[in-house]
Amino acid sequence: MSLAVRFICLFTAIATASHAPCFADEYLNGIKWEPPAIITVGENGVPSDALVLFNGTDLSAWDNADNWKIDEGAMVSGKGDVLTKESFGDCQLHIEWSAPVPAEGSGQGRGNSGIFLMNTYEIQVLDSYENETYNDGQAGAIYKQTPPQVNAMRPPGQWNVYDIIWTAPRFDEDGSLVSPAYMTAIHNGALILNHFELKGDTPYTRPPKYNKHADRLPIRLQDHGNPVRFRNIWIREIKQAQGEQVREPFLRDGEGEERPIESE
Repeated sequence: MSLAVRFICLFTAIATASHAPCFADEYLNGIKWEPPAIITVGENGVPSDALVLFNGTDLSAWDNADNWKIDEGAMVSGKGDVLTKESFGDCQLHIEWSAPVPAEGSGQGRGNSGIFLMNTYEIQVLDSYENETYNDGQAGAIYKQTPPQVNAMRPPGQWNVYDIIWTAPRFDEDGSLVSPAYMTAIHNGALILNHFELKGDTPYTRPPKYNKHADRLPIRLQDHGNPVRFRNIWIREIKQAQGEQVREPFLRDGEGEERPIESE
């Protein structure tokens, strides 16, 4: 290293140090947090704390599945909707689906199904690959409430992936709405719904509205007369970080001295 370069490095270090605070205050929130649970994510992408709802071999996690079948590791829509035997509130849901081949019909008559969170709130499943329909009824739409931000559909026969983050609505004891439902959804790696606030349920024949229901309800997959295929379905309950406020927030300087935060 040349003498000139050594001088520049020394000058830079001195200048930087001269502007650094000697004792920077640290903000501490006074919360004693519980350590987050340790999980692993397998090579198949399934977190170790997930509940697998369909792994390609049986339909034991579902009610009313007698008329659905398993074909080459996929559950194929049959007569009647199927519902999970377990119920869920806030959750992360992963589900893969494929539209029928050959593609038949048009609009809402082509590759139609639906995923109902809490048996009530639908994110649409539809073959929207080069298939026009009303925008708030295409794949990835919250049915009759909002279209997806983009159309990320793959051609019929190829697998689509939904990753859904669901925040359940909250109700008061008298049935009034305390907070609405929210959904974030990613379709084939692309964000299509960003913490969308639902206006209520998702019916075909009337405007959406909220009706008080249980805190936890099943996931429902819709039969709409088309043999839509599903696979690799798993779900994780969303749990907030746990902690206890053990003291008021405070500041601590570099020497360990503590002082309260002064209100402005």
